[in-house]
Amino acid sequence: MKKYVRPALYSAMLATMMAVFVSPGTAQQPAPQAAPPAPPAEGGRGRGPSGPPQPTPRLADGSPNLGRVAGEKGVWNVPYITNMGERIVEADGTTVMERRPAMGRGRRGGAPEGPLGGGEGSFGGGRGGAKSEPQVPFQPWAAAVYDYNSKNQSKYDPEGYCLPPGGPRMMATPYPMEIIQLPEQKRILMMFEGAAHIWREIYMDGRPHPQGDDLNPTYLGHSVGHWEGDTLVVDVVGFNEATWIDYFGHPHTDMLHVVEKFSRPNKNLLHFEATFDDPGAYTKPFTVRWDIPWNAKGELTEYICQENNKYLLRLTDDYGQPLFGGKKQ
Repeated sequence: MKKYVRPALYSAMLATMMAVFVSPGTAQQPAPQAAPPAPPAEGGRGRGPSGPPQPTPRLADGSPNLGRVAGEKGVWNVPYITNMGERIVEADGTTVMERRPAMGRGRRGGAPEGPLGGGEGSFGGGRGGAKSEPQVPFQPWAAAVYDYNSKNQSKYDPEGYCLPPGGPRMMATPYPMEIIQLPEQKRILMMFEGAAHIWREIYMDGRPHPQGDDLNPTYLGHSVGHWEGDTLVVDVVGFNEATWIDYFGHPHTDMLHVVEKFSRPNKNLLHFEATFDDPGAYTKPFTVRWDIPWNAKGELTEYICQENNKYLLRLTDDYGQPLFGGKKQ
């Protein structure tokens, strides 16, 4: 098996109290200088084989290159962020995970240690429901839904059944991701290896979001972006309600509006922030953040989540023969 957590397997195994595979850890790194002061977060330290951090690569027009340099390999090693409630930036400028110095150290993305214990994403790391997360501005119904998802250990996680992660969860599911900038076409593509093997298009031509019936709700929403200095700011609306915000099961509605910020303070580090504004589920907006390390030797490979979809394997034709997965003996 590849050295990445498979969401379909992970959700099913958690639901049945079985072991999961997690990838080897990488050391955590300090938050980039562009972010508010914070204790160390995940990822590499932005250094090359030796010496100081390598500078941010740039395109011909001077804007930061958020992807590969010509002639090189490389992908972003997206960490495993199971509970975004622990990544909310609070009044003191820190997050729960940043204030927890011993939690998640030495493990990629704070993934659980061992089959079910220790670290973010385990049963001990925040599965107390809404009452254990006062920093999350739940509306009462959203708190009740979150409590339900907590009690059944995320048994009905849509991503666990091979549906797309949706929204910023794409930046929190541990599969490699690649960013391709097309300045001459005024758009940016993000290709994500995991889940439904999806891609995302960010329009950079100044267009507005579609309005009314023209805004068709989708898993990843409609994204328009622009540069603010060296930071890519992406405004996203038009989400459907078929996803969760994270594995732990924070809900959202189709009123969700997300503003993401991507910055690359050095070659080996991508800083990610996302502000959620969903007046249908939460009483006020909130912002989450984490860092994503660069894997200079990585490339995207084919991974089809539907191969783990047991429902499809049980489907039969009019003669009782499986439609997928081979013939009955």
